[in-house]
Amino acid sequence: MEQYDYIVVGAGSAGCVLANRLSADSTNRVLLLEAGGSDRSIFVQMPTALAYPMASDRFNWGYHSEPEPYLDGRRISCPRGKGLGGTSSINGMVYVRGNRYDFEEWEELGASGWGYNDCLPYFKKAETWVRGEDCFRGGAGPLGVCAGNDMRLNPLYRAFIDAGVEAGYPETEDYNGEHQEGFGPMHMTVRDGVRESTSRAYLNPIKDRANLTVVTNALANRIKFDGKRAVGIDFEVRGELRSETARKEVIISAGAISSPVLLKRSGVGSKNELASAGIALLHGLPGVGENLQDHLEIYFQYHCKKPVSLNPKLAKLQKALIGVRWLLTKKGLGATNHFESCAFIRSRAGLKSPDIQYHFLPAAMRYDGTPSISGHGFQVHVGPNKPKSRGRVKIQTADPNAAPSILFNYYQNEEDREAWRQCIRLTRDIIKQSAMDDFRGDEIQPGINIDNDAEIDQWVKENVESAYHPAGTCKMGLLEDETSVVDKDCKVHGLENLRVVDASIFPTLPNGNINAPVIMAAEKAADLILGKRTLDPANIKIVPPKNWETEQREGYPQRNN
Repeated sequence: MEQYDYIVVGAGSAGCVLANRLSADSTNRVLLLEAGGSDRSIFVQMPTALAYPMASDRFNWGYHSEPEPYLDGRRISCPRGKGLGGTSSINGMVYVRGNRYDFEEWEELGASGWGYNDCLPYFKKAETWVRGEDCFRGGAGPLGVCAGNDMRLNPLYRAFIDAGVEAGYPETEDYNGEHQEGFGPMHMTVRDGVRESTSRAYLNPIKDRANLTVVTNALANRIKFDGKRAVGIDFEVRGELRSETARKEVIISAGAISSPVLLKRSGVGSKNELASAGIALLHGLPGVGENLQDHLEIYFQYHCKKPVSLNPKLAKLQKALIGVRWLLTKKGLGATNHFESCAFIRSRAGLKSPDIQYHFLPAAMRYDGTPSISGHGFQVHVGPNKPKSRGRVKIQTADPNAAPSILFNYYQNEEDREAWRQCIRLTRDIIKQSAMDDFRGDEIQPGINIDNDAEIDQWVKENVESAYHPAGTCKMGLLEDETSVVDKDCKVHGLENLRVVDASIFPTLPNGNINAPVIMAAEKAADLILGKRTLDPANIKIVPPKNWETEQREGYPQRNN
């Protein structure tokens, strides 16, 4: 049995970052454990093929929630990445850092040192932005970020942005930069036409380091403790039980679902829950698995009057031609996730930052990538980004192969329901603007018959889906907050040599897709683990939008009827 300095559990969005940074010092021996296998697949690499790894049990744990009581008992899909790169190998590749106020909120909730100016240098450290470095964007980091095909291949992208401006919202060239509210191009983790997972960005360049050992198909059973000090991991590789020790630290980066589950299997959590699962309590920490949050989304769908949508490209022959071009050139429709324009807006006056996000898609299609209509269409994915509803992750057995019990309590909170009503009405307000007149056909869904509060509520209950952003189950916060699990240094409260670094530590969900903030958090955590001085904070003044207390948007819509 070898002895390592650091053991990292999970080679996902956070774990690959940590493996890279911790092993940069050749005196540190690092073990990276991943329950899945290799990420070598054309369907992982090709951005347009994103529906395929998502649907594959090779790359996706395939979790589902318990029947959601506020969604009429529906069980909601909760995909989680399995394999090198984790969820960054199966996600939609959308790159959103979140709003400045999200990180100010974290600090207010006890995550000292995680305000926006503290986090911005780590966003920059991680990134190579295709348009170069400035005071907001990075130019020399491992992670390649671009804007797809820069909206060149379809006129609908620009029409959506123009409609937003006509509706009274600002236009922004970079929602990850100075101007974070408004309509503009969307950014994605794609480099040279290939998906930029953390496996590709952080792990592949350093996988041959002599001091780094990567073990795939390694399912972590439990954390080993000597008293209250973490000393290693017991795990299983293809039926073989193995155990490794860590001289310095064990870091759990298994994600918002699996990290609290591993803690609980190791005796860390709620006494009553562990007892019912037949697990002896090592350390009482009731916040483990609580505070579960997620983004929901629906998609508005319209017929398109002009033959410009991507719907004809969804046929098998057309998909094959796109794939061949991508194989030969790494360009064209194969090199994008197709979400090339987007928006961030506020649902109401009195909000300092946006709480609604749009992804625009120039096709009418299902989640599995097949067309949902004959002819041409387009759709707008939309949902509130600051949900108040909270759920939990529980275990019912000590068996590491057993799926956890996941309950999000989606749509529980009245503020969430009101935000959804605003989503529906504000979206219609945008799409009816003159910029969409040449393209906008009949509304397919929700349908113009879905109009009053009760109708909207019921339609959302029946049609809403997860945006696949679970977080918060090992919340960062103060020791006196019984819902928190880790401190500002990502150390588990009351235990030694044990940290959690992934989306589970987020106190609240950021305003957007969560892959970018997970990578940022891992970059910052690596410095904390190594005992390095953290990067100097930025000096960005955080100013709310003009007239935010009284106005929902900056301007007035050109078309009100």
